[in-house]
Amino acid sequence: MEIKKITTHQLQEMKRRGQKIAMLTAYDFSMAKIIDAAGVDVILVGDSASNVMAGNETTLPITLDQMIYHATSVVKAVRRALVVVDIPFGHYQGSSGEALRSAIRIMKESGGHAVKLEGGSEVKDSVLRILSAGVPVMGHLGLTPQSIYKFGTYSVRAREQAEAEKLYEDALMLEECGCFGLVLEKIPADLARKVASSVKIPVIGIGAGQGVDGQVLVMQDMLGITNEFKPRFLRRYADLHSVITGAVRNYITDVRSGEFPAEDEQY
Repeated sequence: MEIKKITTHQLQEMKRRGQKIAMLTAYDFSMAKIIDAAGVDVILVGDSASNVMAGNETTLPITLDQMIYHATSVVKAVRRALVVVDIPFGHYQGSSGEALRSAIRIMKESGGHAVKLEGGSEVKDSVLRILSAGVPVMGHLGLTPQSIYKFGTYSVRAREQAEAEKLYEDALMLEECGCFGLVLEKIPADLARKVASSVKIPVIGIGAGQGVDGQVLVMQDMLGITNEFKPRFLRRYADLHSVITGAVRNYITDVRSGEFPAEDEQY
């Protein structure tokens, strides 16, 4: 069944029907327009913009103003997909009031459709406060990149029983609070399948195996624009790094030789 405009309710209906959900990141108008027209269900304006757009080592430096800038650019391009915007580090952990102010700024200033934040029981008050204002919230458990200095590594999370049990309980708690969906990042596939089968809300995986309700990848990684990042879960659907490099080199050659512009490319 073709859905003309994706909503949180329709994502839950897709889970109920067993229809997998396709989610990708985007941070600018041009790319968002392409992937929206291609039919992606959810576009995540991720704080991964800190890495792929700004060149930072972690997601921590990106600011709320910068996230709103990226989200505004994406929303202008989108006609079909649901746009979810990350609340960046430092803008929801301090207090539920700060979390609500951040979410409201994102929704009012960017036009985004929902927000996402990392963590379980530690951020319950913030999740509830945001939801109380009518803002849809997506949770994020497992590897939570904003906590990289706490973990000290990007390795698989929740291999140990205690952490796995906490993640499972946190997932149930986030559903009970009213989150419309959940991202599970880099956790064992069996645990992700258990979570997805235990909740009614859609569970989107990144490095979480096949037993979830959908998948998300960073667009620059999936398209092969970035080529240094090579985790097991990443499938490259193109090699745009080579394509772009070749195109630029051909352009340089044509400019230096005088081949560009040709007679029919001038006025």
